[in-house]
Amino acid sequence: MNSHPKSGQTSTEKLSLVEVIALGIGGMVGGGIFSVLGLSALVSGHAAPLAFAFGGVIAFLTGYSYSKLGLHYRSDGGSFTYLEQAFKQRNIAGLGGWLLLVGYIGTMALYAYTFGTYGAAMMSAPAGGWLSHLLASLVLLVFLGINLVGVKASGQTELLLVVVKVLILAVFTVAGLFSIQSDHLLPVFNQGAGGVLMGAALIFVAYEGFELIPNAVNEMQDPAKNLGRAIMIAIAITTVIYILVSLVAVGNLTAAEIDKYKEYALAVAAKPSLGQVGFLLIGLGALLSTASAINATLFGTARLGMVMAQEEALPRAFSSMERTKNIPWVSLVAISGVTLIFVNIADLTVISSFASSTFLLIFTAINLSAIRLKDRIGIGLAAPLLGFLLGLGSWLVLIGYLWQHSQDSLLQIGIFYVVVIVAELLFSKRALVRPH
Repeated sequence: MNSHPKSGQTSTEKLSLVEVIALGIGGMVGGGIFSVLGLSALVSGHAAPLAFAFGGVIAFLTGYSYSKLGLHYRSDGGSFTYLEQAFKQRNIAGLGGWLLLVGYIGTMALYAYTFGTYGAAMMSAPAGGWLSHLLASLVLLVFLGINLVGVKASGQTELLLVVVKVLILAVFTVAGLFSIQSDHLLPVFNQGAGGVLMGAALIFVAYEGFELIPNAVNEMQDPAKNLGRAIMIAIAITTVIYILVSLVAVGNLTAAEIDKYKEYALAVAAKPSLGQVGFLLIGLGALLSTASAINATLFGTARLGMVMAQEEALPRAFSSMERTKNIPWVSLVAISGVTLIFVNIADLTVISSFASSTFLLIFTAINLSAIRLKDRIGIGLAAPLLGFLLGLGSWLVLIGYLWQHSQDSLLQIGIFYVVVIVAELLFSKRALVRPH
């Protein structure tokens, strides 16, 4: 529960506030904004920026719960630890941890896929070909190597990547604002007001990432001061980026064009104001965004796996640490290996829907945990209760949307959940029949 440096880790190796904020932004502004923007525009229409804003509201409320829980418990286990503390039935924490791991693996696969697709396109190679798969695999291996080097290398790399990609998106936004066509934005609710909620639920995976910050509570400088600030600043910056980027994209392209170009929607939206240079600039931004998101997600997920192993929710090998650098190397290697399999064989459309569903469920559960622990962690009732209600409502909207438009995807997501539940009961050593 203390925040002193662990053995072999000096205070100078701790992550600064700016590096922790970069970790959160890097985890959020990743492949999501490039991959799910088209889907949001199709469902929300002209109101796509409002859908991203609504998602930001849920993230803000949940982020407040995370900041209070993270500061009180100060565990690398993050969400897993909070669920353990809030619910007597320990299988709930185990299931939450397993769902988080699978959700993170799915999002890293999505990021790697987007990296490979953009990389291949910039080299005039076909999307989905061997070059796309090669680049997607290589970027995962590169950041596995960086994370194995040490905490400081990961934090400094993240800061550099985040600064560059935010600058690129800023250039895109400023230039694109001057070429917006008003008929692309009016009337605002051309798909109906309900489309905003549907759009927010479908793209919510774009907001996962800030919850990785509490996982690094023991690797940051002055967590009492910096943890809450880092979470709120990261969410605020990300929400503003999403609103402006979606405003420019929708204002420069019709919904049909966004659907046609899919992953390339942002790059195509840059052409009216920046031409081919804009296309290449956004391509570079996509590469940097997905790369930094992989780095941030891998950093936090490996530490989640380590804590789960220490609590017997994963095989004990996941808790193995590198002797001098305090790095959970087995967890890093295992999670990267599974992600490599996902990115090369899985249906990533289903995985992205699964990821949005999973994080809405997890965030709903975390807000419920904050409510149950409110006296212990010093939080009021209003914020976590509103976060709980909005998260649960958005999840129900997402399930309803998939039921109406993609029952095959809903079936596959259901199968994923059944597999995760069975796996947790078999391997966590916490069978329901065991007394605690």
